Amino acid sequence: MKPAIVVVAYNRADALKRVLGSLAAADYEEKDIPLVISIDKSDVAEVEKTAEDFVWEHGEKRIITHDVRMGLKAHVLECGDLTEEYGSIIMLEDDLFVSPYFYGFAKAALEFSDGNDDIGGISLYNHRFNVFARMPFEPIDDGFDNWFLQIASSWGQAWSKEQWKEFREWQKEHDGEDLHGNGMPSDAADWPESSWLKYAIKFLIETDRLFLYPRVSYTTNFFDAGEHSVKANTDLQVPLATGKHRDYIFSDISNSEAIYDAYFENALLPYESDIYGLKYRDDAIKMRYVLSVRSLPYHVEATYGLVLRPADANIKLKVPGNEIKLYELTRKGPNNKKDAGILEDYFYPGMNRKKMLELLKYKVWNR
Repeated sequence: MKPAIVVVAYNRADALKRVLGSLAAADYEEKDIPLVISIDKSDVAEVEKTAEDFVWEHGEKRIITHDVRMGLKAHVLECGDLTEEYGSIIMLEDDLFVSPYFYGFAKAALEFSDGNDDIGGISLYNHRFNVFARMPFEPIDDGFDNWFLQIASSWGQAWSKEQWKEFREWQKEHDGEDLHGNGMPSDAADWPESSWLKYAIKFLIETDRLFLYPRVSYTTNFFDAGEHSVKANTDLQVPLATGKHRDYIFSDISNSEAIYDAYFENALLPYESDIYGLKYRDDAIKMRYVLSVRSLPYHVEATYGLVLRPADANIKLKVPGNEIKLYELTRKGPNNKKDAGILEDYFYPGMNRKKMLELLKYKVWNR
């Protein structure tokens, strides 16, 4: 399997130059690797010039330009359709930057997932931030080079022809529908219709598939100002893999101990997890028992500490304490409403009043 590299560009010449520079500096053991630069219609002539001037020494360079503005959703979907021509692709939006070893990981992960219907696609990005809760996230380490999440990736992704075909057929059938409910975070369902990603997430949920994620990220996100952001920021920057792996050891669904649902909650715990509190907010809890740090008006069956990292390790290893509560939702109980700040205190150690004021001032002055 030799995936083509597809770069999705619009009107950010500097961002395109940056991602192309990282591609040129990457390590490739393969030869004749196709590079496709797809450029949506804009009034920035420098973007096309940047693509034309870029020298690709590892295979054919192909530039696709569009005479009519497509928008991000239609553009990404059309780029994904290139799997039909190339068999598999690595898709990169222009505000990304790749690890020198991104290609080797993507190729190995695609080959590993080939023919596995449980895996809906490959991410090159490793989440360290729950984008819905706006808080840190880290999966349990189970000894493998990957973990699983029921969220598709837009910050560096790889698809086989079969994986993309399954998603695309589902997306066409459900395009324009209300995507709320059945395990879909309301934050994602509320994204504008210009988002292709919300359909990819709902597809994974509805078809009971997962995205394969790396333990160390092979892309990072500069989050430049663009269609979905008026200002660049570094919230989504993550450490890049800078060491070369000779052999990847991947888990599949049957032997992984790190499987997370669309809310970034551990799906393998003995009880439903809602540590971040988003499922309760969305009225999305499905089980009789739920784990939460929130103060809920239900009977507390058991409690756990919030000391170990990551947070779900406290339940898995049965750490004593009172911060995480196991509620039985069929029995009413007192609601003492003393949960404010528990997660913030856990995720941001060392934060005191002076530091909070300094952070607030910085955020206000740099809006």
